[in-house]
Amino acid sequence: MAYTTINKSSEYFDTKIYTGNGSSQTLNMDYLGLLWMKNRTETSNNILFDVVRGGYYTSAPGPELRANTNIPGSGSDITSAYGITFGSSSSTIGSDGGGYNYNQNGKSYVGWQWRANGAGSANTNGSINTIATSANTTAGFSISTYTGTGSNATIGHGLGVAPAMIITKATSFSEEWLVYHQSMGNTDAINLNLTNAKSSSATYWQNTTPSSSVFYVGSNDKCNKSGATYVAYCFSDVQGFSKMGSYVGNANADGAFIYTGFKPAFVIIKDSTSAGYNWLMYDNKRLGYNEDNKYLVANENYAEAGSASDNAVDLLSNGFKFRTANQNSNRTNTYIYAAFASAPLVGTNNIPNNAR
Repeated sequence: MAYTTINKSSEYFDTKIYTGNGSSQTLNMDYLGLLWMKNRTETSNNILFDVVRGGYYTSAPGPELRANTNIPGSGSDITSAYGITFGSSSSTIGSDGGGYNYNQNGKSYVGWQWRANGAGSANTNGSINTIATSANTTAGFSISTYTGTGSNATIGHGLGVAPAMIITKATSFSEEWLVYHQSMGNTDAINLNLTNAKSSSATYWQNTTPSSSVFYVGSNDKCNKSGATYVAYCFSDVQGFSKMGSYVGNANADGAFIYTGFKPAFVIIKDSTSAGYNWLMYDNKRLGYNEDNKYLVANENYAEAGSASDNAVDLLSNGFKFRTANQNSNRTNTYIYAAFASAPLVGTNNIPNNAR
């Protein structure tokens, strides 16, 4: 049985559904970490703020990141009135500048939240000292900011165990997102904002697996351009709470089952074998029952979509299972995924959890 030390998963990851008001509003949550927001019904960007980079726009290009583009943010729509204020027990979102991205009046939004450990401080474990690293070792999640050197380097992540997934993004110039995933190995990377398949290069991760203290970057501009600034989101596997893995689809309506050892609250998947397929995101709040067939797309600005015949998935007590043969999620290719728990299969209190 998959026992865990995290009995209440929502203390470290949670999904919040809210309605925009066009002004400012407080999201009642104690999450000093990463906040990823998406309009559910309108064409709009995937917006990411984190506590290490801060919530207010102060100078170009600002703290906003967009998972579906290669730009680091736009100073024209991020000001002190529009950004995020991270508090000790809540986060306050601004007016959104009249846009649809995260607080337009009357619009429905989802916010996915990962807890880090405050604003962080410099990590000196690697050859590059981070500007700041905020690490939550219990939940296996850290945020680091650093300045690139343009040559092979190591960067401290603060997790105490090797990351299973690393997402890097340039914050001072326009460049693609870069993703390391343990299932693809240390020679490969894939882009979060694109539909491409994985590619190989020693300039990504030096063909070297991350250690318990550092991860490796080569000379690629997506992770280590000289003088450029970056953010890195690092995730490790935590039994009963988070898992980064892969599966092979079966192109059948009785689709692949993926065991996680917990009831998923959030799952993101990507076909790593072939180009042309999206990053699909599911959670346990937007529909709330199986088949959980509404998805959002990380690499596009699409509104929420899905049906019983379109990438439908069951979120179960011990994993997730696809219910269609759709090519984005269950063709006979290899897919990578990251999943985070709503509840462990069995906690330290020896109480099992059931499916919805």
